[in-house]
Amino acid sequence: MSERPAPVPPPYRGRYAPSPTGPLHFGSLVAALASYCDARTAGGTWLLRIEDVDLPRARPDAESAIKEALERYGFAWDGEVVRQSERTGLYASALARLRDAGHAYECACSRRELEAAPTGAGGERVYPGTCRDGIPADRAGRAQRAWRVRVGDARIEFRDRLQGPQVQHLAHDVGDFVVKRADGFYAYQLAVVVDDALQGITHVVRGADLLASTPRQILLQRLLGYAPVSYLHVPIAINAGGLKLSKQTRAAPLPDEAMPILLAAWRLLGQPLPAGNDAPASVAEFWSWAITAWNPAQLPPTAMLPAPQAFESASPRRV
Repeated sequence: MSERPAPVPPPYRGRYAPSPTGPLHFGSLVAALASYCDARTAGGTWLLRIEDVDLPRARPDAESAIKEALERYGFAWDGEVVRQSERTGLYASALARLRDAGHAYECACSRRELEAAPTGAGGERVYPGTCRDGIPADRAGRAQRAWRVRVGDARIEFRDRLQGPQVQHLAHDVGDFVVKRADGFYAYQLAVVVDDALQGITHVVRGADLLASTPRQILLQRLLGYAPVSYLHVPIAINAGGLKLSKQTRAAPLPDEAMPILLAAWRLLGQPLPAGNDAPASVAEFWSWAITAWNPAQLPPTAMLPAPQAFESASPRRV
């Protein structure tokens, strides 16, 4: 009896999914560069998704600024741009499936009431299960209600391609988590899982600040019957105060001149630089060389790395 052939893995499909809350900065570029190189080196597809599920935080001009910056820095995405704000029906269907299977329930707890909950290993408040078996009488009259997913005794294990083996006991570390907020907006955890599955994403490359939320997403994948995803969480760029570069920490927007910034992001990710005078002279040359030279084995096995000072504040110095 002949052996069955090994299953052929699906073609690589990656994505970059910025939130339109402001312009891209150096930290955004680090994640985009890693995601793009990993996909293109594998001969794969690279999609652009605008994660505007949190509409109150979205800025109307941010999407066009993000796309213009990506194009200026030489990124070329495949297919149409997907916007989460246009996909709420898909999230509603996924929540209905979770609810009908008994995996999700309504929660009438307020944010203030949850401030007294204990914190888990990652510093997040662990939901105490107040509404798990039904909304208490003293909260039954509240019209605004969130939806939470039961985590039960789920112990999620996975291997990150850079950060190595990961284990999270959801009940101890986060508790039952929100998939639809009390204000009616769907939570990131549900939206990203539905989008990745329906877009056929096979590989997720993103910042290590999202590593702790990955077990929740894996649980949702399993509950909804979605295919597993390969994860690679690269180091995030931090400022001198140890804070992640972000809009909230007033990280400098990406400047017009792309080459010095691309090379700085490349160096931060520990990638080999060309020898001698062979450094790329243009953005097109950079990408032609970088996609060939990309080596995930040389990524620094850490969650955070200091960004060059020039990219820390909203008034960037000359590079």
